[in-house]
Amino acid sequence: MKFKLGDFVRFVDEKREGYVTKIIDNQTLGVTDSDGFEIPVAVSNLTSVHGHGSVAEDEDTPKPIAVNVPAINKIENGIYLAVATDDKVGNVVHFHLQNQTPTILLTSLTTGRKDKYAGAFYGMLEAHQSTLVYSASIPDLDIWPEFNFQFLMFSKADVKPAEPLVVKKKFRAKDFSTDQKELPQLKHKGWLIRLDEQAPVIDAQKLKESFYKSAAQEKTVNVPEKEIDLHIEKLRDDHHFLEADEMLQIQLAHFQNALDAAIVHHFDKIIFIHGSGNGTLRDKIHKLISKNPHIKTYMDARKEKFGYGATEVIFK
Repeated sequence: MKFKLGDFVRFVDEKREGYVTKIIDNQTLGVTDSDGFEIPVAVSNLTSVHGHGSVAEDEDTPKPIAVNVPAINKIENGIYLAVATDDKVGNVVHFHLQNQTPTILLTSLTTGRKDKYAGAFYGMLEAHQSTLVYSASIPDLDIWPEFNFQFLMFSKADVKPAEPLVVKKKFRAKDFSTDQKELPQLKHKGWLIRLDEQAPVIDAQKLKESFYKSAAQEKTVNVPEKEIDLHIEKLRDDHHFLEADEMLQIQLAHFQNALDAAIVHHFDKIIFIHGSGNGTLRDKIHKLISKNPHIKTYMDARKEKFGYGATEVIFK
């Protein structure tokens, strides 16, 4: 029998039940019991409990589910991926492909990880329909594969055929940093991601005009503080969902903007509070400072207050 994430199962050799929360391999599943412990269990030692929550299916390919059309006016026409949380298994999410267009979609989803690929879904999706295409466990986000969608749009109407659409999506923690919302077509909360988002159209005339702004129209540079705190929690409220390299880039960008502003406003000196940590941010900042022709010298700032967690920059 084929099980999927979110299925409610019973152990064959003992009196225990739980939800499938991880696909370890073809022969082993992770099952979380009522005590909240995830246990590796052989597939042969599990049986599906019908009529309780999600039920395992015999077929690998999810079938399109017809939905009520009136719900589509809540969002703009397009192709969406609704990432819905599981009501019974909090760490599992289900990916529903939603066709919010008047055309029929011929769709395939292939997952890829480290140059290894697997077909996850293929099928035809009618206009204003939704279908389950994938399930995953949130704690395993770091090892989720890359999603490769391919779409062909078909219409019987007298319209010019659209170009085939290929969408590659690699999920990061920041994709789930916003609050969950009620998902159209589904009786679940989660996140709605548009897959056919078009790149913004650049107005050539406005772009040309932007190069000829008068001095009065030039954006002024705000005067920075005398002490700039670069701790990520001071810069971003969603820092818990950012990866280490993303945090570092945000901190360096904030540092550079403040440094440039201090030079524009003819500061004598400025202090950057970067913390001690592993020293990566401090080293990056010192490297940038050492190459700046407007800087006379730099040193550890007020050790009695910051220790080695701050740098004072002296301008020429």
